[in-house]
Amino acid sequence: MSGAVKKVGLVSSFIATAKPNLQTFVKYAKVELTPPKLSDLPEVKNEISKMIQTARTGRWKNITVKDATLKSLIFLEVYMWFYVGECIGKRHLIGYDIKL
Repeated sequence: MSGAVKKVGLVSSFIATAKPNLQTFVKYAKVELTPPKLSDLPEVKNEISKMIQTARTGRWKNITVKDATLKSLIFLEVYMWFYVGECIGKRHLIGYDIKL
């Protein structure tokens, strides 16, 4: 009986701990995980033109190590999410399941 009481106490403390973290996650997820709106397209166009201009002029050579590291980590995260999606889509880690 005391084991059940301890388990209930653990569950209630877990819920009390997880609730604020979940609220924070939902708050940021509403902002960060939404698809772009039509009003965001001019900003996207400007950013793409800035990237092209940076590549043409060679300004990308003058970024700091901190910025380069941050951009590399962002690229790695996007690539890994792509890879995870591929693994989910093909339902295997290596190769496709081809049935003859």
